[in-house]
Amino acid sequence: MFEFGGNTMDLYEKLLAGEEKLSLVGLGYVGMPIAVAYAKKIKVVGYDFNAEKVELYKRGIDPTREVGDDAIKETSVEFTADPEKLRECKFHVVAVPTPVNDDHTPDLTPVEGASHTLGKYLTKGSIVVYESTVYPGVTEDICVPILEAESGLKCGVDFKIGYSPERINPGDKVHRLDTITKIVSGMDEETLEQVAKVYSLVALAGVYKAQSIKVAEAAKVIENSQRDINIAFMNELSMIFHRMGIDTKSVLEAAGTKWNFLHFFPGLVGGHCIGVDPYYLTYKAEELGYHSQIILSGRRINDDMGKYIAESLVKRLIANDIQVKNARVAILGFTFKENCPDTRNTKVIDIYNELGEYGITPVVVDPQADSDEAKRLYGITFDSLESVKDMDAVIVAVAHEDFKDYKADDIAKFFNASHKTKVFLDIKGIYNMNEFAAPEYDYWRL
Repeated sequence: MFEFGGNTMDLYEKLLAGEEKLSLVGLGYVGMPIAVAYAKKIKVVGYDFNAEKVELYKRGIDPTREVGDDAIKETSVEFTADPEKLRECKFHVVAVPTPVNDDHTPDLTPVEGASHTLGKYLTKGSIVVYESTVYPGVTEDICVPILEAESGLKCGVDFKIGYSPERINPGDKVHRLDTITKIVSGMDEETLEQVAKVYSLVALAGVYKAQSIKVAEAAKVIENSQRDINIAFMNELSMIFHRMGIDTKSVLEAAGTKWNFLHFFPGLVGGHCIGVDPYYLTYKAEELGYHSQIILSGRRINDDMGKYIAESLVKRLIANDIQVKNARVAILGFTFKENCPDTRNTKVIDIYNELGEYGITPVVVDPQADSDEAKRLYGITFDSLESVKDMDAVIVAVAHEDFKDYKADDIAKFFNASHKTKVFLDIKGIYNMNEFAAPEYDYWRL
């Protein structure tokens, strides 16, 4: 409850009654599904500064493929690139990316920019909730001063602040907004109650009320740090077992029969969360005089996996008397994860670039990926699957459903028939290795 000039206001009730609107600032893989979910219950303005993206939504096209074109066509979200529309709203959710710079320091430009924009149109009685992954303290110490400076309003008096970390998993059709517990937090008890009630409209699995905004920020950043460390351990095991001549996946399947064994697997760690969030935590820790040991060692291992995979391929080409320079190599899959069009922060680019150091320009195929995005970010133009023929080596880098049904005979058609042995890297281990036996195949997986 807020009191402004003696008028008591329950923002949650006003949203339900249609007397107030909710804004979603940032319509990407996280923000857009949230906007669509809220629009089933209340009035929603979906704002993004990218006018081209907004135009796609207005035309009923979902470039993220998170909810699908039909849901976009049917939703009542008012999609806009006009920030003036934010003035019409009282509950604001900010869901913009928080990447890292090339030196692995946090890049807060998007969240700061969103705060500047929102602050210009912030009105008294509003609640602003951030969803962007940040280190503890960013919401209150960095975002709030920007909101205050732009709006001329005072936090805690004229508007309130909260934090609810996003947990949407792009491309995951099981763990969705309505099936996962949502962490919520607020600057005080009444804000927490309002934020919890509003989020309960879409977080059907329930909300968890964190003790404070900083606790909620910390909870989010360690979720992915924990996963990153576990995957790094698997990647290190993979490198060790390859030297021993042991198949890592077989080892993990055997060890996985123990009731408390943690089921993680080796792989490329990219995307906007697992490969980024640990750097936010270690950055803040170093500011406070603590230099991370476990977290950063895991990051180093995972960041080097693309180079390791490329080197493993080159060694196999040499072992099979195939010329390395100008070798014809196909990479199937380029996105940061399976069944998702997003190529931002994909670690497949590390394989591509490292092979370039050996004089190899791979043919890249990805039927799921956003080709325009890949061209813009990496200068890569995708080839068609039909162009994958007469190859000296093939790498299946992403476990897209498009690739999972391939049999050994399908894979064989990609290769140069003159080679006695086909060099085939199945990075994620999605195929039955027994179907790719020597001497016809030199099969390798993490």
